[in-house]
Amino acid sequence: MSLSVLSVAYPLAPAGPDAVGGSEQILRLLDRTLTRHGHQSVVIASEGSRMEGRLIETPRHAGPLDDDIRRQAQELHRRAILRALDRWSFDLVHMHSLDFHAYMPPPGPPVLVTLHLPPDWYPEAVFRPERPATWLHCVSASQERHCPSREALLPHIENGVPLDELRTTVRKREYALALGRICPEKGFHLALDAAIEAGSPLLVAGEVFHYREHEEYFWREMLPRLNGTTRRYLGPAGVARKRRLLAGARCLLVPSLVPETSSLVSMEAMACGTPVIALPSGALPEIVEHGRTGFIVENAREMAQAIRQAGAIDPEACRRAARERFSAERMIGDYMRRYELLAQAGAERAADRELIFSVASSLRGSAGRPPTPASWHLPAR
Repeated sequence: MSLSVLSVAYPLAPAGPDAVGGSEQILRLLDRTLTRHGHQSVVIASEGSRMEGRLIETPRHAGPLDDDIRRQAQELHRRAILRALDRWSFDLVHMHSLDFHAYMPPPGPPVLVTLHLPPDWYPEAVFRPERPATWLHCVSASQERHCPSREALLPHIENGVPLDELRTTVRKREYALALGRICPEKGFHLALDAAIEAGSPLLVAGEVFHYREHEEYFWREMLPRLNGTTRRYLGPAGVARKRRLLAGARCLLVPSLVPETSSLVSMEAMACGTPVIALPSGALPEIVEHGRTGFIVENAREMAQAIRQAGAIDPEACRRAARERFSAERMIGDYMRRYELLAQAGAERAADRELIFSVASSLRGSAGRPPTPASWHLPAR
């Protein structure tokens, strides 16, 4: 089945291989697969994004990000969506952003919304969409359990990572690593406290976006804990540098203070043979197998103890778990089957809710992870 898909990214962050956010990384994998299999992929994303399909960029704001800038970006996204719908015929529109409700397409092709963030970060009204043929899904069982309504919620599709891109021969070193978006909810100050208590070197990598709260967090909570030698902030890390850092680390620290819906960086770490030490936030206990691929801890003191014990985790056990559970090929297959189901329903004007729920559930199989057809294998980089 030939597909034409319009994907819409968050308007205030570029999408592509070096993106910080998980939603932008997932969008990039889907765009790449569609394009390399001969389908039409059109992506609306912030200026500076990198896609393999047709990219429609909206202006990126380099200065401080506030509510006025957010509203302007949303309006530019809304106009870009209308222009794209007027120019091309799409089988499906796939929304990936937190504020998707601010620029929802008018009635027309089916809309699929991937909820990448905690359910209570979205207005409750989005779970009961008024727009016809609009569907939502989560990226983990934990996230799905906390949604306020199942009215338009299809079965979740778990995230995956491109395992082939994470293969490396970098040797292990003694530093712990914390990696991701630098902001209060990610709790990197706890990782620094744990490293200080454990007497362990710690590298912190990630981007500080121009939100006042994020910048104040870095200056107030992180900078005083850094010393430039054993505890260093490296700045943003692109895909190649991130791979080297993950592969060389003694362990990855994930001290998130909010209910994580998934954790691509944890999956990437395991694919590199690196154990993960995480707080029990959201889906993290579903990802990290305590004592086998890392440790689930309750606070910075326990995190420090786990850093000392990280060498007892077998790197091959981490890699094996990644191959068995976190393959991007499995995720891609799930998404493509969902695309085909919703596109077919839209083409036949047969958007019967019970039928779609039934078919979407059955496609996952009894184990929740259907085999991926060879036709939807993730293409080589």
